[in-house]
Amino acid sequence: MANRLADAVSPYLRAHADNPVDWYPWGEEAFADARRRDVPVLVSIGYATCHWCHVMARESFSDPAIAEILDDGFVAIKVDREEHPEVDASYLAAASAFTRQLGWPLTVFARPDGRAFYAGTYFPPRAQQGIPSFRDVLEAVGEAWRERRDDLDHTAEAVGAAIAAASVARTDAGLPDRAALEDAVRELADDEDAVHGGFGSAPKFPVAPVLGFLAAAGGTGRALAIRTLRKMGASPLRDPVEGGFFRYATRADWSEPHYERMLTDNALLLEVAAELSTGDDRPVFLEALASGVVAFLTDRMQLPDGGFAAAQDSESTIDGRRDEGGYYRRDAAGRAPLEPPALDAKLLTGWNGLAIGALARAGQVFGDAEAISTARRAADRLLVDHVRGDGTLVRASLDGRASSAPATLEDTGMLAGGLVRLAVATGEARYAVAARGLVDAAAETAAAPSSRSAVPAEDGEEQA
Repeated sequence: MANRLADAVSPYLRAHADNPVDWYPWGEEAFADARRRDVPVLVSIGYATCHWCHVMARESFSDPAIAEILDDGFVAIKVDREEHPEVDASYLAAASAFTRQLGWPLTVFARPDGRAFYAGTYFPPRAQQGIPSFRDVLEAVGEAWRERRDDLDHTAEAVGAAIAAASVARTDAGLPDRAALEDAVRELADDEDAVHGGFGSAPKFPVAPVLGFLAAAGGTGRALAIRTLRKMGASPLRDPVEGGFFRYATRADWSEPHYERMLTDNALLLEVAAELSTGDDRPVFLEALASGVVAFLTDRMQLPDGGFAAAQDSESTIDGRRDEGGYYRRDAAGRAPLEPPALDAKLLTGWNGLAIGALARAGQVFGDAEAISTARRAADRLLVDHVRGDGTLVRASLDGRASSAPATLEDTGMLAGGLVRLAVATGEARYAVAARGLVDAAAETAAAPSSRSAVPAEDGEEQA
């Protein structure tokens, strides 16, 4: 069995390199093998710091009996959703036809042309609470493939057609007017958890883009953003020792977090804190909250070469066993002798752009020269290693090795936005010039004919 993941750029793929499963990385080779063998494809999508991805890896993908079923009857593909967001988005859309419980690990079964005919998320090793075991799912899919192929084809075609219809962009709609934006603020206010802060019930996410919208809306929206950030910052969702925010909480009062810490969440929440600290009515709690996030980004997430890691794991090894959250539940003295949870050290262009912009803005608002210096180090690294000579971008890299995954408009927009923030904070026009170059290069690429999309087709090109 070939080990195709050992030298991957993605730490998530590398973590699965020693599984007994005959994994392929995302690409045409896997789909060609499925066509040659006439077997379905399993596309398993996750990311390096995902707790339930770790659980399914230990329970199922490390099981030789499960591996034998997969290797005999399927082609198995492992995808890092952060490296290939276009693949993740495509299959998330398909999975919504089969389950409301979307998330990761995302488990998709597809034909050799890439069209999905069944999907779910985490499957346990034994059936529980109405969820079938992973072995049962594999055996049922294999049986359906052999005996009811026409039914699977019908499902795949119907899902593909529905996604295609839903993805047609409308170009006749105008931007929302002030009344529509005010209605959105009122709807969010109606959904506020007045006791614990945030929106809705458990599980609860920090929804930083929503807070950013509310902060910029002023008036009622700004007040709502301040209340929410105040309660989140004083809750178990925020690490009181190292300052960063965790991914989400499983309870309405923000307790029992899932402890992975994402670069995106922390960058966006820092940006919100900076925005809410402008003006004469700056709440006093915001500076300490922002300072904690800056310290987390600088001390934990910034790599020696200047860029930022994508995330920090929720799990670590304590007393010889893997423990989810054990490190974070200790105080500073209790953490001191422990090895911190591992970083996903891959550099993502867009996510680094968010961190650069947030640190630059926070440094400007709070008078924090160290935050601006941290942002400058990251920007200089990205401009050297993630911008090609023709102005196009590298999506991701690890230890100086560039991924073959295509960059997205997210990468252009987020990095360009961060560079503009940094230009304003430092007064250095070169960062604004670089941002304009990125936007111009993206516009030229968008204007050029292209047939790229997420799923490899039978002729080796890619199809919708």
